[in-house]
Amino acid sequence: MILEVAMLHVIPGQEDHFEKDFATAGQYISSINGYIGHSLQKCLEQNNKYILLVHWNKLEDHTVGFRTSAQYLEWKKLLHHYYDPFPVVEHYTMVLDKSKQG
Repeated sequence: MILEVAMLHVIPGQEDHFEKDFATAGQYISSINGYIGHSLQKCLEQNNKYILLVHWNKLEDHTVGFRTSAQYLEWKKLLHHYYDPFPVVEHYTMVLDKSKQG
């Protein structure tokens, strides 16, 4: 499994519109083969900063399957105009996973 990580800086004042459009955009990314799940988290210290986490089966599911798809064009149309600066996207693989259960 691969984790895609993107730090998103949204143009100040556009946060509510971005969150609404992001909820709509979820249908496009979730329809791609190899997609496992995603989450969007908002920074507590900086209102216009978010982190996007997407789990993929393999790297190519994102870099080829999604990025060369018609769904990506719709995702891009909905979201890319909100970013300043444009986000850097990185991919990670698990080294250690430990959590304390309730």
